[in-house]
Amino acid sequence: MQNDNFNQGFKYYRVLKIYGKLMNGEVVNKTEEAKAFGVTERTFQRDIEDLRCFFADDADDGTRRELIYSRELNGYHLVNRDTAVLNDSEFIAVCKILLESRAFAREEMTPIINKLLGCCVQPKSRQIMDEWTVSELNCYLEPHGRRRFIDSVRDISKAVSERRYMKIVYIRQDGSETERVIKPAGIMFSEFYFYLSAFSENANSGSMIISAYRIDMIRRFEVLDRHFDVPDGFDEIGFRSRMQFADGGKLRRIKLLCQEKNAADVLDRFPASSIAGRTDEGVVLITEVFGDGMDAWAKSRGNDIEILNV
Repeated sequence: MQNDNFNQGFKYYRVLKIYGKLMNGEVVNKTEEAKAFGVTERTFQRDIEDLRCFFADDADDGTRRELIYSRELNGYHLVNRDTAVLNDSEFIAVCKILLESRAFAREEMTPIINKLLGCCVQPKSRQIMDEWTVSELNCYLEPHGRRRFIDSVRDISKAVSERRYMKIVYIRQDGSETERVIKPAGIMFSEFYFYLSAFSENANSGSMIISAYRIDMIRRFEVLDRHFDVPDGFDEIGFRSRMQFADGGKLRRIKLLCQEKNAADVLDRFPASSIAGRTDEGVVLITEVFGDGMDAWAKSRGNDIEILNV
């Protein structure tokens, strides 16, 4: 009886070890695993069939996994039928966007890329993509003086969604610190930095003046146990389409004149824009944005863009 219990316990251990490898995205080879555990390949095959039935029945998290054999990989691996892995082009594109954003310090960027590699790449591409990511990370241009901040993003995002006041200690450009209580409105990314857009604590219901704080310059913060109401007329989609510059400020309605060839670029850059008409000089657009960033942007485009009086 003791021997039966031992054998049964050993089987549980063996199956759990195989399960762990499969869940980590590894390919399990029949001959190698049977030899490692000191069992026959027929016994290993029974373990695989047990696991195949388990994965077929287990979809509690909404993900349907299938255990399949690949001749190319010479082994068994898991395939997520409902949440497909990325193909090579998709993986490279996503990583390129992350790396070229230069949004994180190297110590934050490296584990993000490696986690994508570990869970989102097809097993047959793992080695090639691993070599590619090593090369790309070696060329990564780390932003100067960037403080770690990624661990705070979840709590800040939660404060935004729950409409809870935040008390922040913020580092100004001159290095001094200021303490403020704010109404967080949203997180945005622009020109290498993540920003927290927020209304001031005392903003009234009609105020649409917003400030932007670089998240990596928030030395510390506290999410307060009290809620706020957003200004009249505020909505999440409208806010995102109008918060195109990180300088913050009041909501402005602006009329632009641009050449026909530039109209599509302006409409993409400013989602809250619409075409008001066309003249011999070009296309007239109406847009709404927070702050004065539009002035510098239009000036940087030379004669292609002109701000008209509204």
